Amino acid sequence: MHAGGAKYVIGCDEVGRGAIAGPVAVGLCVVEAGLPAHPEGLRDSKLLSEKRRELLAPLTSEWALYSAVGLATSQEVDQFGIVAALGMAGRRALVELHELGAAVRESVVLLDGSHDWLSPALARPLRVQTRVKADRDCVSVAAASVVAKVHRDRLMIDADVKHPGYGWSGNKGYGSAAHFAAIASLGATDFHRRTWLHAPV
Repeated sequence: MHAGGAKYVIGCDEVGRGAIAGPVAVGLCVVEAGLPAHPEGLRDSKLLSEKRRELLAPLTSEWALYSAVGLATSQEVDQFGIVAALGMAGRRALVELHELGAAVRESVVLLDGSHDWLSPALARPLRVQTRVKADRDCVSVAAASVVAKVHRDRLMIDADVKHPGYGWSGNKGYGSAAHFAAIASLGATDFHRRTWLHAPV
């Protein structure tokens, strides 16, 4: 990206897309050519243990020029669908970056995957590029994935205290068999994506 002339690259990754409870989160990390070496061991959050992610997240935020996490609620996922909710969360993260002082319009947004779900949510277009496996191959996107994952996991752990019985501190809102059994026993909460509450396959 930098070799192609971009002054700044904003790595972008989402977390919680497939969960049945909790928000969907979009992480953004701004990097530029010439930054010091990234934190040792930084990689896609899915390839790291929870303990390792917790250690890396603050180091990653310090390393990047700016970082932000945007959220869309479970109600927004239900009302608008997951793709639109991803766009909402991404737009909110971009607004936060702008407020922090990031030169968003001078940047290329590098989006993990093959589908640009971000651009339709923006009032003004940005330079958005998609790349399959960017979370594995691009450190800016790996950084975004770690920051977003740790932020969302902490939200789910806090929510588990307020709504005990669903195992959110462990399953982080994903649809394990025990989670579905808890819903059958306790009922759904406002933190659940009610349109997603089908029986596990």
